[in-house]
Amino acid sequence: MSSEWVGNWRPHRPRGPIAAFYSSPGPKYGLPGSIGYSQHDATKYKSPAYSFGVPHARFTVDSSPGPAYLIPSLLTRRGKDGAPAYSLYSRPKDNNPFQTPGPGSYSPEKAGKVAFSAAPSFSIAGRTKGFRTDQSPGPAAYLLPSVLGPNIVNKLSSANFSLSGRSKVGSFHEDFQKVTSIHTCFQTGLSPQLI
Repeated sequence: MSSEWVGNWRPHRPRGPIAAFYSSPGPKYGLPGSIGYSQHDATKYKSPAYSFGVPHARFTVDSSPGPAYLIPSLLTRRGKDGAPAYSLYSRPKDNNPFQTPGPGSYSPEKAGKVAFSAAPSFSIAGRTKGFRTDQSPGPAAYLLPSVLGPNIVNKLSSANFSLSGRSKVGSFHEDFQKVTSIHTCFQTGLSPQLI
């Protein structure tokens, strides 16, 4: 065998891709995959995808309420700071602490009828009324609004008339001749001082 080439053929680069060189279509065909969730083949069946939680959004620099929520400048973590504020109100009185009785103040004989049984006796003071348990209104206390007359809550009513008398002040019943005026002075011929 000679090392010379037989015929016109010489080793060279192929002009295009040869399918035998690849185990899959590879970059030749951009087909979507049939597994996974993203970029799934629309013609293939896809199983439901389950997530193990939603990723939280990262906090940004402006994660505060902003100018809608203004904290007073005198407020610190230890309370309100600044000069004392004056008002026209009086200072509230401090609550007196409970005075615990001493050991010598215990004397059950001073308890009286509260601790010992005694015969019934009369007193001049009135009996105090305790708290009644039936404070709720009864069934007769509930009144429905009237369905007759002009005072119906949710219905329009026609004009109603009253039978009360008319006032004589400012009406046609008032006699204007009894009122002193310049016009009546000229009719009678008298001076206004004499009328």
